[in-house]
Amino acid sequence: MSFPFSGSRSSKTFKPKKNIPEGTHQYELMKHAAATLGSGNLRLAVMLPEGEDLNEWVAVNTVDFFNQINMLYGTITEFCTEDSCSIMSAGPKYEYHWADGHTVKKPIKCSAPKYIDYLMTWVQDQLDDETLFPSKIGVPFPKNFQSIAKTILKRLFRVYAHIYHQHFSEVVQLGEEAHLNTSFKHFIFFVQEFSLIERRELAPLQELIDKLTAKEQR
Repeated sequence: MSFPFSGSRSSKTFKPKKNIPEGTHQYELMKHAAATLGSGNLRLAVMLPEGEDLNEWVAVNTVDFFNQINMLYGTITEFCTEDSCSIMSAGPKYEYHWADGHTVKKPIKCSAPKYIDYLMTWVQDQLDDETLFPSKIGVPFPKNFQSIAKTILKRLFRVYAHIYHQHFSEVVQLGEEAHLNTSFKHFIFFVQEFSLIERRELAPLQELIDKLTAKEQR
């Protein structure tokens, strides 16, 4: 699918795609995920394939969601500026302050483009860390992998929340709403399947989540 990128888009926020190396088991898993997604049944597509390792499945999908959100945000960066989005919010009730627990220990208030840049850089650093996201067969995942993945997914959700609340009209103008909705629905079914994000974190988009998931349950 082609994306109408603007020349004024900040390449700083748009992170390079994270590729899973060919020939690895994770690459095969990714191909399986893509094939199942093609069937159109998202509930089935997120289920752990028989005999597979849960950590590996969560890792492959986390990389995929990072790439998807990266792409989606890349289409609207020209509308998400220091002036238009001076705070990182998801509607009037929800505001996010940035902290990564290492270099920024005390949460700081910042604009949405700055927050999302910090967030995507922080996620990318973890995805590239072989001790956290091993790509080689036989290299074990860290014991706290699930909690690492949960934090990443919780924060990636905030980018969806910001796009839906602050930029949905621009997404519609670009003709990207079906792509955004499918990506978000896939993300929600995945985090629900493995209880990866607490319900209270999903509050900014709960109404939309109920609507998207109700259709699938009929």
